[in-house]
Amino acid sequence: MSFPSLLLRRSAAIAGLVLLLAVPAEVPARPAPDSFADLAEKLLPSVVNISTTQTVTSDKLGERSSPGRPRLPPGSPLDEFFKEFLDRNGQRGDKAEPKSRKATSLGSGFVVDAAGYIVTNNHVIEGADEINVILHDDTRLKAEVLGRDSKTDVAVLKIKTDKKLVPASWGDSDKARVGDWVLAIGNPFGLGGSVSAGILSARQRDIHAGPYDDYLQTDAAINRGNSGGPMFNVQGEVIGINTAIYSPSGGSIGIGFAIPSNIAREIAAELIGDPEHVVRRGWLGVRIQAVTDEVAETLGLDKPRGALVASVNENGPAQSGGIQPGDVILSFDGKPVSDVRHLPRVVAATKAGKTVPVTVWRKRQQETIQVAVGRLDETQEAALGDAPKDKPSKSESSTVTALGLTLSNITAELKDRFSLKDDKGVVVLDVAGGSAGAKKGLAPGDVILEAAQQEIKNAGQIAAKIDEAKRAGRSSILMLVNRQGELRFFALRLDQG
Repeated sequence: MSFPSLLLRRSAAIAGLVLLLAVPAEVPARPAPDSFADLAEKLLPSVVNISTTQTVTSDKLGERSSPGRPRLPPGSPLDEFFKEFLDRNGQRGDKAEPKSRKATSLGSGFVVDAAGYIVTNNHVIEGADEINVILHDDTRLKAEVLGRDSKTDVAVLKIKTDKKLVPASWGDSDKARVGDWVLAIGNPFGLGGSVSAGILSARQRDIHAGPYDDYLQTDAAINRGNSGGPMFNVQGEVIGINTAIYSPSGGSIGIGFAIPSNIAREIAAELIGDPEHVVRRGWLGVRIQAVTDEVAETLGLDKPRGALVASVNENGPAQSGGIQPGDVILSFDGKPVSDVRHLPRVVAATKAGKTVPVTVWRKRQQETIQVAVGRLDETQEAALGDAPKDKPSKSESSTVTALGLTLSNITAELKDRFSLKDDKGVVVLDVAGGSAGAKKGLAPGDVILEAAQQEIKNAGQIAAKIDEAKRAGRSSILMLVNRQGELRFFALRLDQG
């Protein structure tokens, strides 16, 4: 993943790795505190430093790992020159046995239970051969990984000690408001027990780090080694786990991200309490996409909201409960689904086996159905399996042109040409430049399965559905497209033939 002119880096100090509601106008702003000294003194004993070591094996000690060799673009003349020079002088070591070394990384964490449970980021301890926790009084203790969850980047460690541990208290991240003061405490660059202050800059940030991204943003200084450390509110409660930064250099520029406590607390509790120390997530079995302005208008929704179901897994919870492709999920278990990103988080937080009400928008009206939530298997495929093969329907016209698309019934020759798996729908043979289809990215080989939420069995039906939509005064028509097994809805403008 990439961000223009910025790097998202993990903030554990591993070489080259650093992963790292609007306030109503009438509400008076809180005055800035005179000092955070009393609060910091109270909270520091709950925060720990984490040091990990892992064995790194180098298969080739030449090229970029050669001591003193400049780092040059691969393939450049100077790069080739240094390769030849090192070969002649026996410095590349290509034929040498692979060597290994110990790599050390630093991070942060905090005590959540006096029994010795420590919460941190998964990326802080991932791949570590040895993990040490350093308490506030510099006591160094070996730790074991109790459980980890890579999807939310949360891990729980266990230490054994006779010393009295001071657990931090969880706060409610949903109550934290943009503009509130926050404190970050951690181990930046190995400088343990460092305190920085700032404000909560934004909420619900998606930084493309995982499927359940819902980060808090802060301008409190977060640097390498802060990962896994707590973000406190002024009441001294943990409202986040400092996890990532935007930075062109690896240092803080005032854009840091924390996992909300309401997510982290549930994950940590499950890792501690589950007999196998794993997270058991709910599973619905749908493939979804965003509801755009055009899709909302086509479906008769008042505004873009919810998650549009592109496909359902065969025999999955959604199919068993009656959810259909083309449905827009508006709420799940009583919780509104504001957009496509919200649904996976709500479903994942639901216990497997629970039957929940799901409100969908179907055929221009709301409908509530009951769905028994399944358990997510981390290896489970989200895509549908091959559809059953039906014989192609006959039509008076096997080829039509509509909205810049040249469409044809599926024949044996076309199946072979476009590597199609079955005979359902009609295939796109050509897309006219500048047409409605071209503007939406349709391409030859795409297969249209539905138009206006009705199954399409022959090319002639497409033109009929378009004419029907125009007579109804609609500005666009929704089409379900299969692109090499990937199902997706496209809303094509009717005035852009």
